Amino acid sequence: MSNPIKQAITGSTQEHLPIEDVVDGIVLMKDGSAAVVLQVSSVNFDLLSEREQQSMVFAYGGILNSLNFPIQIVIRSNTKDVSTYVNKLKGMETEQNNPLLKERIGLYRKFIEETVKKNDVLSKSFYVAIPFSTLELGIKSAKKNITQSLIPKISKSEKKELPFEKELILEKAKASLEPKKEHLSRLFSRLGLEVKVLSTKELIELYYKIYNEESSSNQKINDFSFETPIVSAKI
Repeated sequence: MSNPIKQAITGSTQEHLPIEDVVDGIVLMKDGSAAVVLQVSSVNFDLLSEREQQSMVFAYGGILNSLNFPIQIVIRSNTKDVSTYVNKLKGMETEQNNPLLKERIGLYRKFIEETVKKNDVLSKSFYVAIPFSTLELGIKSAKKNITQSLIPKISKSEKKELPFEKELILEKAKASLEPKKEHLSRLFSRLGLEVKVLSTKELIELYYKIYNEESSSNQKINDFSFETPIVSAKI
């Protein structure tokens, strides 16, 4: 008779995620769909003049209206650790010989410390995911909600097989997604935004942070094999 505890240990976290693999900057899902993810810079909208704000809104609306394929826009907010910055200010304050500058640095350091006590310092990252639907593979049973590509929901562990060979799906996904991401990059560049297509390594790091929010802030993935993103459990 098999040991139920031992069977439970053999389970892997990846079995509960809809992600099959990350290859060549493409997120491959277990149902055969896929996606590429772009990271987009931001603009301080409040610092723009009223005319510039109206132009920005009009241009952004034009981008959305010109698209003939779905996208998913995601904004991620993370609490920023400013302790290193405060310690650096303390060092500068100690080393400063000019009394006036020493006083100014001290006042600025206290201002930062008080601000952090009252409010969380947040850093925001902006992403655009472009999905590749299983409909493009000729599968009629594809789910309607195909825009949940960047942050898919955690589901129950189910053993699923890809509808086609992985190489074939990736080939079709690349052919479909390549012109779309180039098109989006050009459109956002017209707004003065910097666009970066996330690599395989960056995608794995992003998903790791999404599913490990509490621990990821204190961990760094240094010796991770990005060629093999699936982690097998040891027995």
